[in-house]
This record gives sequence, C-alpha cells and structure tokens, in this order.
Amino acid sequence: MTAVQVSLPLPVLPEGWAGDKDFKAIGTLSPATQRNIEPVGPHFLAHARRKRHHRTFSEDDRIQAQENVKKVEYDDSGEISEPEDPLMLQRDAKDWKGQDHYAVLGLSKYRHRATEDQIKRAHRKKVLRHHPDKKAAAGSTEDDSFFKCIQKATEVLLDPVRRRQFDSVDEGADVEPPTKKQALKGGFFKLWNPVFESEGRFSKTQPVPRLGDDKSIKEEVETFYNFWYNFDSWRSFEYQDEDVPDDNENRDQKRHVERKNNNARKKKKTEDTARLRALVDECLAGDERIKKFRTEERAGKNKKRLEKEAAEKKAKEDAEKAKEEQSKLQKVKEEAEKAEKVEGKKAKEAAKNAAKKNKRVLKSSVKDANYLQGSGEPSPAHIDGVLNDVDLIMAKIDNEELAGLAAKLGGKKSVGDVKAVWVEEVGRLTGTGKLKTGEIKVMTA
Repeated sequence: MTAVQVSLPLPVLPEGWAGDKDFKAIGTLSPATQRNIEPVGPHFLAHARRKRHHRTFSEDDRIQAQENVKKVEYDDSGEISEPEDPLMLQRDAKDWKGQDHYAVLGLSKYRHRATEDQIKRAHRKKVLRHHPDKKAAAGSTEDDSFFKCIQKATEVLLDPVRRRQFDSVDEGADVEPPTKKQALKGGFFKLWNPVFESEGRFSKTQPVPRLGDDKSIKEEVETFYNFWYNFDSWRSFEYQDEDVPDDNENRDQKRHVERKNNNARKKKKTEDTARLRALVDECLAGDERIKKFRTEERAGKNKKRLEKEAAEKKAKEDAEKAKEEQSKLQKVKEEAEKAEKVEGKKAKEAAKNAAKKNKRVLKSSVKDANYLQGSGEPSPAHIDGVLNDVDLIMAKIDNEELAGLAAKLGGKKSVGDVKAVWVEEVGRLTGTGKLKTGEIKVMTA
C-alpha cells in the first residue's frame, strides 16, 4: 500500500490585514485553579529518599542505577561466576569464531548443559562489568573489543541452530581417552566412563548406554559396544566453514567456497567416525570383561556337550523308571485322595460339634451366673438382653476364638468372674473393630 502526500497551504490573508487591529477573539480562557498533588506508592518513597539525602532528580536516578547494578552483579554471582583469563580479555573481536563462547560468558563448567536462563544471566553480568560506557565513566581507556566478544558469544549461544553448530566443535567439552601409561595403573571404568559420557552428547539416540562396571552381565556389555560401533552422530562441522562472500557479483567464487566447505565437512565427518571407532577399539581391547566372557563361552560349549550326552543317557533310564513308577504313583494318589476326603469330613464334623459344645458353654456361663445380675431374680427383659448380647458376640468370633472364650469361662461360677471375662472379650472385639461401641446393651451395663 503506497502513501500519497497532498500539500494544502493555508489561505492567503487579505491585503492590508494586521494582527493588532484585525484580530478578533472568539473566546476566553478560564481562570487558573491551584491543586495540591502528593506522590504515592513508589513515587512517595522516591520523593522521601530525595528529601532525606538532599538529592536532585538526576542525582537520585544515577545513584539508584549504580545500586541496581551492584545488586544484579551480586544476585548473579555464584553458579555462573568464574575467574576471567587476562588473555581472553585481550581477544580481538574480529576473530569471534576462534573464541570459546562459554568461557567468554563464564559458563565453562556448564558448556552444552547451560540453560537459556543461565546464558541470559551470564550475559547481563558481563555487560554490566564490561560495558564501554561504564569503563569510560571509571576513566578506563580500554577499547570495547571484549564487549563485542560478549555480544557475539550471546548471539551464538541464544540461537539454537548456531549453538548446536558450535557445540559440535566445542573442544572444551571433550574428554581425552586415557594414555597407555594411565591404563597400566588400573581403574579401567573410572578412566573410560567420562570419555563415553562426553562423546554421548553427539548421539541422536538418547539415553546412551553406560560402560558399566566389572559386575555388568554379557548382554549389557554387548549392547554397549554394539551401540558405539553403530553410533549415529548428529555432529556437523558447519561452524568451521570458510565464510562465503555476500556480494552477488562474484557468484563463481561463492559456489567454489560452498563446494569447498561441503567437501571439508564430509572429510571431517569421516575422520571423526574413524576417530570414534579407533577409540572404541582401544576401549574394547583393554576390557577384561570381554576376555572373561570368551573364556566362559569356550568352557560352556564343552560343558554343554558333556551335559547333553549325560542328559540323553539319563533320559532313557528315567523313561524306563517313569513307566514303572507311574502306575504306583497313580494308585497311591487315589488312596491318598480317598483318605483325605474321609479325614476332611471327620474334621468338619468334629469342628461343628466342638462349636456347638462351646456355644452351650457360653450360654450356660451366663445362666449359672444368674444372667450376670448380682442379686435378686433377673427380669425376663434382662435375661433376653444378656442372651442377645451372647448371641451377638458368638456371631462376631470364629471357632478358634469361640474355643478360647469357652476355656476362659470354664469352671467360673461367680457373677463377678464371669462378667469380667465377658467384659474383657467385648473390649477386645471393640478394639479390633468387630463390635461397635454401644452395640452390647446389657452385658457391659
């Protein structure tokens, strides 16, 4: 959509027009009104601070800005704080591809694990420390080269694509494999575990199998080495490309540089694959678990052959014995089942009779104790209430508990003794939740 500008000049004043004699007012201004305005909230606090310290607006703003800077630096110190290398502070900003972006921002110990929030906080801290305006105010004559390094590092690390390209060639996160001298001293797993944890960051498949320890089983070890011999890496080397000319005039040169970069990437990818395979070969050669598994495998084959022959011989003998014993076992089984049925029937009948006997003991106990009434003839309602309580308790307990209660009541005739046993049983059943409080009406009254 295009914009059209139209020029409309003011009309020309009549000839002989003068403002002092020809101007006519068409209205008047209202009189001024005086109002009191008071600051509130943060504005009141700022007003009080200026009055207390006798500051002007500009002085107060400057001092508050300095205090905020100190507070930010203090808040960001700690996890993203590390000493600055004097040589790094003298870096040329033009050589930004050669700089360690994580070291520039003070994130060397995090590197590819650094979060976006940590990167932003580290950038803010570095800017507050190395901003050219701040250095100029402090009287420093240093240039802003390192400040440009900070800006470039933040620009790269906050761009997911460019950060991945840099992480692909970040040598600061690499862990060198152990030397032969180190390997001879022992500690195989302690030496190699960090190496594969570092290389695992390039894997498209996550999580990456761990090297394990001397207790790892054969399947785990085989899974580990199969994974690394078929390692699928996302690693690329675009970050190390030669810069492609931006001008459109020299297209042949541009295509030449692009072809050169593509060939260089393929070569580096091939070299990295060979490097990783050699590294896995070296680790495999020093892994004592592989030697142990091979020895066990050879011994296992001989053992399996001998066991197979012995098993075939034994199978023939067992088959003959099985035929002889099968008929005997079947006969014994039938007799045992028959005897078991008879015994089971007797046991059920005995348990049933014992339960009836115990119930009679329980009812007789309250009857012999005058239905738990201390003196006098109990009323029919009292008798019915006690018997109902007895029936309720018997319904809540099993045969074993029934026998135990009958044993406690056996031989007791006095009202106090019998009632004490029943009250104790009611308390036990209430405590276990089989009876509810107040469910026994007469017995515990």
